Amino acid sequence: MPTGYNFKMLVPIHEEMTREALAPHFSARALEIIIAANRKQDSLRNQIGHDEIHFDNNAIEKGHRYINEQRGHVLATLMTSGVLSAWIAFGRLLHTAQDFYSHTNYISMWLSQHEGTPPPPLEIDPVQKDILRSPGLHSGKIYLPMDALYFVPFLREFSLKLLPNNSHGKMNLDSPQQGPNFAYARAAAVKRTQHEFGILQKLLTPDMLVRFVDK
Repeated sequence: MPTGYNFKMLVPIHEEMTREALAPHFSARALEIIIAANRKQDSLRNQIGHDEIHFDNNAIEKGHRYINEQRGHVLATLMTSGVLSAWIAFGRLLHTAQDFYSHTNYISMWLSQHEGTPPPPLEIDPVQKDILRSPGLHSGKIYLPMDALYFVPFLREFSLKLLPNNSHGKMNLDSPQQGPNFAYARAAAVKRTQHEFGILQKLLTPDMLVRFVDK
C-alpha cells in the first residue's frame, strides 16, 4: 500500500486541520504533541479491531463514547500536576472527531437539507442535533480485501466496481479526490476541532486551562 494511504483520512490532512483550528490557542510544544497523538491513531494497531477510533463499520455510539472517554482523560490528568497525558488524550479525541465527517454520511445528510445551490463549505454546522440523532446516520463498512485495494491508485477503479454502496471505499471523504463533498468534511472537521476545544475551555478551571494551552 503506498506510503500515506490507509483506511482513514490522510495523515497530512489531519495535521493541517488540527493546526488550522488550534495554532492560535496552544504553544508550539503542546500542539506538536497533540498532532503526534492524532497521527498515531492511524497506526496499524489502531486500525484493526478499533472501529470506535475511526467511526468505521457503523460504530457511531462507540465512537462518541470514545470521544467522551478521551475528554475524561484530559480532565483527570489536569486535575493532577500532569499535562502530557492530557495533550495525548486530546489528540486522540480530535482524530476520532475529525474522522466522523469523512467516514459517515453526515455531510450528505446535511447537504440534503438544502435545495438548489448548497451553502459554501464554511457554513456547515458540524453538530446539528437532529442529524447526530438520526437513525439514518451511518458509517462505511470495511470490506476486505477490496477496501484495501481501493487505496492502491491503479486498483481503485477495479475495487469500486466490486464494493457495495455502504462500503468505506464508496462512502469515504478522506481526500480531495473523493469529490466536492470533501471540502464540507474538512470544514466540518476543523469546526469540530474548535468545538471540542471550546468544550474544554468551559470545563477547565483557569489554572488548568493555562497549563493545558501551555502559553
